Amino acid sequence: MRYQRNSGEAMGSGKYLFTSESVTEGHPDKVCDQIADAIVDDLISQDPHSHVAVEAMATTGLVVVAGEITTSGYCDIDYIVRETLEKIGYTKPEYHFDSKSVGVLSSIHSQSPDIALGVKEEGELEEIGAGDQGIMFGYAVRETPQLMPLPIMLANQLAKRLAQVRKDGTIPYLRPDGKTQVTVEYDEKNRPQKVTTVVIAAQHDESYQGAEIEVQRIKKDLQEHVIVPVIGEYLDEKTQIIVNGTGRFVLGGPAADTGLTGRKIIVDTYGGMASHGGGCFSGKDPTKVDRSASYMARYIAKNIVAAGIADRCEVQLAYVIGVPDPVSIFVETFGTEKIPKHKIVDLVRGNFRLKAGQIIADLGLRRPIYKKTASYGHFGREEPEFSWERTDKAEKLRQEAGI
Repeated sequence: MRYQRNSGEAMGSGKYLFTSESVTEGHPDKVCDQIADAIVDDLISQDPHSHVAVEAMATTGLVVVAGEITTSGYCDIDYIVRETLEKIGYTKPEYHFDSKSVGVLSSIHSQSPDIALGVKEEGELEEIGAGDQGIMFGYAVRETPQLMPLPIMLANQLAKRLAQVRKDGTIPYLRPDGKTQVTVEYDEKNRPQKVTTVVIAAQHDESYQGAEIEVQRIKKDLQEHVIVPVIGEYLDEKTQIIVNGTGRFVLGGPAADTGLTGRKIIVDTYGGMASHGGGCFSGKDPTKVDRSASYMARYIAKNIVAAGIADRCEVQLAYVIGVPDPVSIFVETFGTEKIPKHKIVDLVRGNFRLKAGQIIADLGLRRPIYKKTASYGHFGREEPEFSWERTDKAEKLRQEAGI
């Protein structure tokens, strides 16, 4: 089903609410995403043409890694799992899941020769085929400086801040697991007005400095050190803040809830504000268009919005395994376009190279950049690794559109 922006909870006079969630790097599913992408990075750093499709599962005292790898490099999976867990903060036995004592099982085999035949890695750039079939979406909206929906940007920033205050000792009793959720009120013109509800689930120690940790203290500390620094300008006296809804969150992480790679695809993208093709990103090398074409679709949508051609844009690309070119390109601008949509599609075809190999080259995707993407969102982050966030095509698009 395609989500329509005006289908949120009715508020009267055209107003509505929209909610997005995020999770910290210590969330069980995100632990698995980071392990999978750490393996991708390790192999690509040795052999940029590595073919990788790996997934992880984490539960009490155990991590299982499985998948397909074809590479000239070597990956010490046991070491990568433990190093990833240590950096996240799973370092204490009382978590019932820690980097030193966790068991690590792996089942890895080479990639299917039938898939390798379709990718044609040894051929010219233009001949490299898509590593799978599928549909991928990119999205951008003139709502934040990053051209992202406000709810998911705030939810991601809250989750990242939650980890920061844990690691730097600002709130020393926090543990790695956590979730955030932000509800934004929009006006009748689809403009964000304020945050109506903030929900945070923050894992914590049972006691600190000899005293039991009460939920009131957690709420006070989070409001001061996490919520206000991130959301301050959107808060008012009516904003509802809910922290640890059950009153207690001591047992968390994979010991409380089994984690799997690829289960946070909406957190990874646009918080439910845009369509999603269903494929995850983590654990996949860039020949997998689930990942690379989603990045390209975001790159296209962001440049269209940055150019002023539309205030809101969603791009769909579709590929077939072994075929370099997309079988379809679709652009939706939700009535915000400044020129006809068929002309926008022409601009896309004329300014963006969309063969699978060209996407890899133009976005520089054969680099060890992926573990950083595996928590706090793949989009809306203007950092060197995130090449798909550039708006370097915007001026040329604007000129060609004549606006």
